Amino acid sequence: MNLPSAIDPSDVLQRPSLPRRVRPVVSIGAGAIVREAHLPAYKLAGFPVASVYDLDAGKAEALARDFGIPIVARSLADAVARAPDRAVFDLAVPARAITRVLSELPDGSPVLIQKPMGENIAEARAILEVCRRKRLLAAVNFQLRFAPCVIAARDLVERGAIGDLHDVEVRVTCHMPWELWTFLFGIPRMEIVYHSIHYVDLVRSFYGEPAGVYCKTVKHPKQMDLASTKTGILFDYGEVRRATVTTNHGHAFGPRHQESYLKLEGTTGAIKARLGVNLDYPRGLPDALEHCQSDAGDAPGEWLSIPLAGNWFPHAFVGTMASLMRRADGETSELPTAVEDAFRTMAVVEACYESSARGGAPVEGSVGS
Repeated sequence: MNLPSAIDPSDVLQRPSLPRRVRPVVSIGAGAIVREAHLPAYKLAGFPVASVYDLDAGKAEALARDFGIPIVARSLADAVARAPDRAVFDLAVPARAITRVLSELPDGSPVLIQKPMGENIAEARAILEVCRRKRLLAAVNFQLRFAPCVIAARDLVERGAIGDLHDVEVRVTCHMPWELWTFLFGIPRMEIVYHSIHYVDLVRSFYGEPAGVYCKTVKHPKQMDLASTKTGILFDYGEVRRATVTTNHGHAFGPRHQESYLKLEGTTGAIKARLGVNLDYPRGLPDALEHCQSDAGDAPGEWLSIPLAGNWFPHAFVGTMASLMRRADGETSELPTAVEDAFRTMAVVEACYESSARGGAPVEGSVGS
């Protein structure tokens, strides 16, 4: 069985549109995400990195040495002063530091902000306000939208390969080594705002704004110093469309039953994408994509694999930066992860935490009802 006759598997879109003229990048931050994802992606895309700055000068110097970055700035002010013409500022700093860093950037600058957009809605609103006040062309690095498997899945949906989309499911069951990110320990919010936020944003990108959410996020008994590591979210999109996110990052029983996938179901077909980075992190497994289409009699068809051009890490990080560069040069009027849109994702995240805190509807006859 083949894809719909109008769709050639080799013609399924997987790569973002690149700018006709690249801009130099000033990296504010030299942490693991920059080393493992930002800079490898920019190397693949041919985006030149002009300079790097980090509070830890040793990290910045090591990054510059390993990636051939010509300038290690001595301070944020030095990074701004030595930024070349047409520079894009690439922020990968702790969420609580974003507003301060943005306030020191030149007015009107293009800037890509590593997620999350603050750790709560108040911080997100402050980030949005400073971007507006300084007229920054700002986007948030919700790069999962640009993973090759997601670009391909969206292309299939938009071309009618599965009919009318009515079910979006994300499920992650893995063993995440949270100890790699020491700053996550002791903070009041963790799993949703630092991980599942990707999936919340992805659901919004397919369905738009939900009417509400039902959520519970909880701790793992062996990781009580983390605010939460397991989450269930059910989005309210009415009587027909369903969207769910279910994560369990404490499944430490080997790879056999670990899962990490996005599944889309439509009236005439389905798509399943493996998000391999969560499996055996940080090495990860390759992403994968499968498609199934019902025949004329609605009998289930054969699941077919679609070869992918890359993975979520690092390839998706090309897309967020490319879209910002293209918007900055007027090549497009679209900026998919603009701060205004990212703020709506943060509003859904806030609703998730509110729902989790309120608890479920009491069961009649239960203790406390």
